[in-house]
Amino acid sequence: MERLPTSPGERPARDPAPPEAQSEAIGTAQATLEGWAFHQSPCLLAIFGPDLRLLRVNQAMERALSRGQDELRGLRLADIAPGPSCDEAADRMRTALETGESQHIEAALRTAGAGPQVRRPVSLTPLKDGDGRVRGVCLTVQDGLPAPGAAERPNALRLKEAAARLGTTLDLGRTVQELGDVTVPVLADLTAVDLLDFPRSAEDASPATATEPVVLRRAALRSADAREPEPASAVGGTTAHAAASPPVRCLVTGRPERYTAAEPAFGRWLEHDEAAASLRALGAHSLLAVPLLTGGTTLGVVLFGRRRDREPFGPEDVLAAEELAARAAVSIHNARRHTRARTTTMALQRSLLPQTLPDQTALDIASRYLPAGSQAGVGGDWFDVIPLSGARVALVVGDVVGHGIRASATMGRVRTAVRTLADVDLPADELLTHLDDLVLHLSVEEGSATDPAAETAGGIGTTCLYAVYDPVSRRCTLARAGHPPPAVVTPDGAVRFLDVPAGPPLGLGGLPFEAVETELPEGSVLALYTDGLLEARDHDIDVALDRMFAELARPATTLDTVCDRVLTALLSHRPDDDVALLVARTRALHADRVAAWDLPFDASVVADARHYADGRLTAWGLEEAAFVTELMVSELVTNALRYGRPPVQLRMIHQGSTLICEVFDSSSTTPHMRRARTFDEGGRGLLLVAQLAQRWGTRHDRIGKTVWAEQSLTTP
Repeated sequence: MERLPTSPGERPARDPAPPEAQSEAIGTAQATLEGWAFHQSPCLLAIFGPDLRLLRVNQAMERALSRGQDELRGLRLADIAPGPSCDEAADRMRTALETGESQHIEAALRTAGAGPQVRRPVSLTPLKDGDGRVRGVCLTVQDGLPAPGAAERPNALRLKEAAARLGTTLDLGRTVQELGDVTVPVLADLTAVDLLDFPRSAEDASPATATEPVVLRRAALRSADAREPEPASAVGGTTAHAAASPPVRCLVTGRPERYTAAEPAFGRWLEHDEAAASLRALGAHSLLAVPLLTGGTTLGVVLFGRRRDREPFGPEDVLAAEELAARAAVSIHNARRHTRARTTTMALQRSLLPQTLPDQTALDIASRYLPAGSQAGVGGDWFDVIPLSGARVALVVGDVVGHGIRASATMGRVRTAVRTLADVDLPADELLTHLDDLVLHLSVEEGSATDPAAETAGGIGTTCLYAVYDPVSRRCTLARAGHPPPAVVTPDGAVRFLDVPAGPPLGLGGLPFEAVETELPEGSVLALYTDGLLEARDHDIDVALDRMFAELARPATTLDTVCDRVLTALLSHRPDDDVALLVARTRALHADRVAAWDLPFDASVVADARHYADGRLTAWGLEEAAFVTELMVSELVTNALRYGRPPVQLRMIHQGSTLICEVFDSSSTTPHMRRARTFDEGGRGLLLVAQLAQRWGTRHDRIGKTVWAEQSLTTP
């Protein structure tokens, strides 16, 4: 074997020693080489024992710390170089001891002299014996000490990866926060995103000038030190920046601006301006201000700050920051456009939904509407409560296919059509048939017949559930067009779906709808909803139905509580689709509030009808309404006898502050009000009814028609 040279000029010589001696010599030589490698390595090395106390350092570490190995031996890392970076390194050393896996971080090391701390990659490698047991940890700081004056370089690869994560959503708040998350601590110790305060839109923002203060709104703030107190310029607040301040100079020039603590102007701004509170709390000594520019529009400015333990920002930092700010500006601009479109759509949507529920006595009602939280935008869900004649009330819930302003506009047209058809008092199945024709016509008008991409623009595929509740008979008539079935909770707490034929979605044309009628005991609860309530991401529809039934069955003092419980149980986050929920508890109009008389088909019965009505008004204590009521009863009965067919029935309903008079006959002929000429002896009956009544009309059923009139019992 060769004997290692003992001096630089000595040549290797052949050792004639026996094998045992040769093996011992090899071991000694290997240990010598390993010792030289440890001590002469340019990397900073330190070995810690299982108790995390230092055992050994190399010469580079001794020079970096200006302390010898004997002085350092037995100390913990926190005793050698206290600070946040060393605290993190100590935690990672424990992890390496416990897991036996290497750990990698970036940490700062204060070098000899007065220079700043420099962040370097640090590896913490577990040292294992022959049996694989961890006996200690080797701390390695890469690349030794930097050259004097060398600027710290950002981790280009990490910044490149970070840039790819910017703008992953159209949520403005998340976008600006992502910019802070990807740049701290890789590029800066603090990142603040300040946006111009937009009164209307990005295009309308006032440009910054060199002579006037500029108001900026803090949109995001990310600091490397989570223990720092929250500054006055908290997220969401506005701050007026002086004309000569770094953020305003950056906005005016449209170029990045670098500052260090050595510059008097930056020092004064940092020390005295309230807008610099976050940087002042950080202890920043270097600032990089980068404008947010896109398409010729200035959106705001990004402020990057570094503490004194890092080198000031250099040219490479400016390039990296500019690239990130450019990507962020595009994302912010897109998010603002999306937010503005969404706000407009939501305003339209809410304006088309009932602002307040109408006064009526047939049902107790509570409702909820939640817009979609997805990027697709607000959908076309709606609900409505429509008072009808005869003390009845219609409940409507529908869902227009699609999202955005077109879906909301279509929803408005369909909802208006439903109200118009309901005012005509069409039966539920006939109403859906007319609505189906309307949606089909809308789709043709909007070009869906020739443009497949616009197929849903006219409302094709819209679903709707229409229900009419009569408190006199306590019966509910329902029909649906492709909509989820309603649930009902009976007074004994049993929950079930009402068996309503599904029917096709609206706009397909040519297919019939079927209505069903069911009796609901007083106090029953109806739940009408859209499919967004059941189609959450974190559970399937069967689980959703079980949860909904469970919440509906729970006793509650108010229907608002029922709505809140259902939404809480089924929606753990903002829904991907709109959600409309309408909950109604039935009331009954008892027999003492309803009076009906079957009248002979004879003109002489008009006087008897007035007598019946007068007697019932006396029983109800409504004598003051007798004169008007007798006139209306006379005209309605006379009209039925003259133009209708038997049988004829007079019905009066006392509903709260309203008195309703109805006359039924088996003719399907609709009465029409006309203007009588001066010398005509008749033709003024319905005109008189229209003048006396609060409202009046005609409703048809399969066996005849009912002409009705309502008068208010409250004093005008």
